[in-house]
Amino acid sequence: MNGHKLGLTLGSFAGLVHLVWVILVALGIAQPLADWTHKMHFLESSYAVMPFSAGGAIGLVLLALVVGYIVGRILAAIWNWVNR
Repeated sequence: MNGHKLGLTLGSFAGLVHLVWVILVALGIAQPLADWTHKMHFLESSYAVMPFSAGGAIGLVLLALVVGYIVGRILAAIWNWVNR
């Protein structure tokens, strides 16, 4: 399995998911959505969505990309090691 390709795939997916979250925060609909999903799981949350910050948004998406890439590389290495 190609670790670089899997890293790019997982990193892109993680970045995209977090980009969607950033957009929801920027539009002001993240808190009602978070409240709804918590209720669906029978949870009561005391967390609150913070105000949108462009710097924080960029950092979040970049961190998700990097961590997703690293996880993809690790998973590919484990897969290749197990399937020698």
